[in-house]
Amino acid sequence: MPAALLRRNFVALGAASLLVCPNSSGSAQHGGMRIDIGKNGVGVPPGDFHFWQTGGGAPGRWSVIRDPTASEGLAIEQFSSDTTENRFPLAIYKPILSKNLKVRTRFKIVSGRMRIAGIAFRLTSASQYYVVAASALETRVDLFSILDSKMKRIAGVDAQVVTDKWHALTVVAEEDHFIISFEGRRLFTASDPSIGDKGYAALWTNEDNVTRFDELVITAGP
Repeated sequence: MPAALLRRNFVALGAASLLVCPNSSGSAQHGGMRIDIGKNGVGVPPGDFHFWQTGGGAPGRWSVIRDPTASEGLAIEQFSSDTTENRFPLAIYKPILSKNLKVRTRFKIVSGRMRIAGIAFRLTSASQYYVVAASALETRVDLFSILDSKMKRIAGVDAQVVTDKWHALTVVAEEDHFIISFEGRRLFTASDPSIGDKGYAALWTNEDNVTRFDELVITAGP
């Protein structure tokens, strides 16, 4: 499917949009549901999320924190510093299960050896999903498949990913076709047939990375 048609297919999906926003009311507004990530308070995990993990080591630790540099002053932070190799904590937004979708978030890598974070989607288990990963260590953005907990690079390009800075990351997935954007600009397109099931979208990070996310917008497709 051409990239232009992919984008057009999602223009009409605004009514299905779910916006995770720290100061939202948790009710349907303007055709979408605005979910208050701070509704359970600060210093506790965000509501409407479940927490899984690919690989071994200690479980990920997720909490809503105050961050004056975040768009609304609050962020979801993964703060475990466990250095177990190939350990990927996931914060899964459970109300939406979809194969075709658009996901946008902002993230900030605070610290860690691997310095990588991103968006997981079509997540059916902790061992099967796609992930768009932005690396400040390698200064690039890549699309990977995770099958039986094994990571395979599908496509990627260089990008100016740095630590301690908010970055915007977007993925559009329709059938076997994907559009990846960074800082509001399309980076690359890719195709892969490996995972065709409906799944969840999730915030994703790696090993000992302390990572923050302050926006998440999910538009579910047909």
